[in-house]
Amino acid sequence: MQTTIKFNVARKNPELIAPAKPTPHEFKALSDIDDQEGLRFQIPVIQFYRRNLSLKERDPVKVIRDAIANALVPYYPFAGRLREHANRKLVVECNGEGIVFIEADADVSLQQLGDALHPPFPYLDNLLHHLPATAGIIDCPLLLIQVSCFTKLYLQIAN
Repeated sequence: MQTTIKFNVARKNPELIAPAKPTPHEFKALSDIDDQEGLRFQIPVIQFYRRNLSLKERDPVKVIRDAIANALVPYYPFAGRLREHANRKLVVECNGEGIVFIEADADVSLQQLGDALHPPFPYLDNLLHHLPATAGIIDCPLLLIQVSCFTKLYLQIAN
């Protein structure tokens, strides 16, 4: 039986990450498959990665922030916004506005979460930030990425 762990997540202000280089300003229509009414919602996803301790001098948040900016150059539609055109047809306005990025610190260790790292994840609502400005799909950033650092050290003493 899993016990519930209480912890806090301190988040910095959300920021927009734009592509690292200029990208085309254009409109791309979604396919009929992607433009179905039943698919007009967002899906939260959570993934866990252990920090590579050999890279301790590199800030993982900065590395990820820079990687996102660079990835948005060839994948520039993700930095745009969905717009509705005639007959509610969705298009992506490739405008380079960027995606939402949030840096956070959780005062818990991954080890303390134990088996909860597998679905269904009971701490999803506590970890992920719900930003009202990104709740819809029309005129909203297409991606919200939050990088949470688990700041508490977990020491396991063997007997």
